[in-house]
Amino acid sequence: MLLARPRILAALAVIVTPLAMIAFSWIGEIHRSTELGPLIAEAAARHQLPVSLVRAVVWRESDFEVRATGTSGERGLMQVTPGAGQDWAQANRIRSFHETDLFDPRTNLAAGSWYLSRAMKRWSNADRPEVFALAEYNAGITHARRWARDNPTLRAEDFLLAMDFPTTKSYIRSILHRADLYASGKNPNPLESAKRKLAMQKERWIKKQ
Repeated sequence: MLLARPRILAALAVIVTPLAMIAFSWIGEIHRSTELGPLIAEAAARHQLPVSLVRAVVWRESDFEVRATGTSGERGLMQVTPGAGQDWAQANRIRSFHETDLFDPRTNLAAGSWYLSRAMKRWSNADRPEVFALAEYNAGITHARRWARDNPTLRAEDFLLAMDFPTTKSYIRSILHRADLYASGKNPNPLESAKRKLAMQKERWIKKQ
């Protein structure tokens, strides 16, 4: 019996430790999301986007981490690339823009929301412009147009079927699901946070292949 006790404790530690880490990560996510709420609402209003959608993109891209960086140079809350940041700065005649400004929450949200809004307007004839816009945000305009050519009706359902990037399809669905939760006034449960981390790990693994 005495020998079994350390084994039981070790088994409990194996089970409890990951659960504690998930809970801790989830609490941090909720705190960061709440803190950034006013800035997200401000950027969404300026670019006529649903707050729930912008908030969901921020969650998926950075988990509300201001200093987040991506494998291809993406920076900040909405993982804006330096090139996209320059496009935003030129369009808004901001001559003082530097790439490091993308780590400023207000600047990053402004640039990312502008980029997403531009994509939404480009696909305004679609039945669900947000699906097409998110595809462009994640995979680029070239791939989005390629998938749309196989879908002249611009129906989101057909567009997703034409999509040959599983990671982009997963990206879109996860954001739309999260946006629906936010729009309903609910905070996602801790398992949603774990799902995001697993999805991100899968994407990184696919990119390395």
